[in-house]
Amino acid sequence: MVSKTYIKYFWLLNTLLDSSPLSFEDIAFLWEDSPICDGPLPLRTFHEHRQGIREMFGVDIACDRSKNVYYVKNPEILDNKRLAKWVLQKYSIPQDFVTYKSMKDRVLLEEIPLGTAFVNDIIMAMQRNVELQIDYQRYSNEQEEHLQELHIQPYALKVFNRRWYLLGYIKEKSALRTIALDRILHLEVLTANFSLPKDFNAREYFANVVGIYVNKDLPVTNVKIRTYGVQADYLRSTPLHKSQSEGKSKYGEFAEFTYRVCITPDLITQLLVMGDKVEVLEPEELREKMKEELQSALNRYQTY
Repeated sequence: MVSKTYIKYFWLLNTLLDSSPLSFEDIAFLWEDSPICDGPLPLRTFHEHRQGIREMFGVDIACDRSKNVYYVKNPEILDNKRLAKWVLQKYSIPQDFVTYKSMKDRVLLEEIPLGTAFVNDIIMAMQRNVELQIDYQRYSNEQEEHLQELHIQPYALKVFNRRWYLLGYIKEKSALRTIALDRILHLEVLTANFSLPKDFNAREYFANVVGIYVNKDLPVTNVKIRTYGVQADYLRSTPLHKSQSEGKSKYGEFAEFTYRVCITPDLITQLLVMGDKVEVLEPEELREKMKEELQSALNRYQTY
């Protein structure tokens, strides 16, 4: 789990980003009504948190001594530090509806069950560009265990379908691989350094896929689907992929969407989740694959 101290950093920084300038008395008052409060906020602890935020994010919480209030001096630095901004967004909860303890039993957030215990160590290794040694238990249909000791150079982290994934160069495979954090049994941060390739960009690496499965041998394909009923509205508000574009539609009946993506297991799974509210129109290869998957599912419900 993320340390309580880090959670306090995130809360303090978010509070000042949303509501600054604030006096120390204002901050202390909000603190006592926050879900992370474990007692009064001493002034000394507040200043220690300011220093911790400066070291972690490079953001300065400055004091306007003429009014004796505090504010974020350089919030624009978060836009220039993708990792810092990502960490802040990942662990922060929208202040306008969960600042108050009275709401803690009425605001229910989706949790990531496993793997979060390793996030801090992995981020630290990414910041330092040092290798990790892990004991990895991969899923398999076979009976024998598949426990592997791997040495990995951590490149990027990604969340997909309530699971954390680590993308990195695995020495034993001599290749980039994506592994699930919930299958890591043990992790150790090593001292061996590595150099992140200068041309590496995590967003570009995953740009042509839905999910986490990347195979550079797969071509980027035009995929066209037709959705029925309210499924179109869901896709308009939450696109399946950033390349999504809408084509022909008839209000209340159907809408067609086109994508430029690789055909991967993750894409097929996401389409199957939509059930009878989606139909693959193109390409024929994907349309036939969907038929096979749906028929296989239907076969399980046949009467014996």
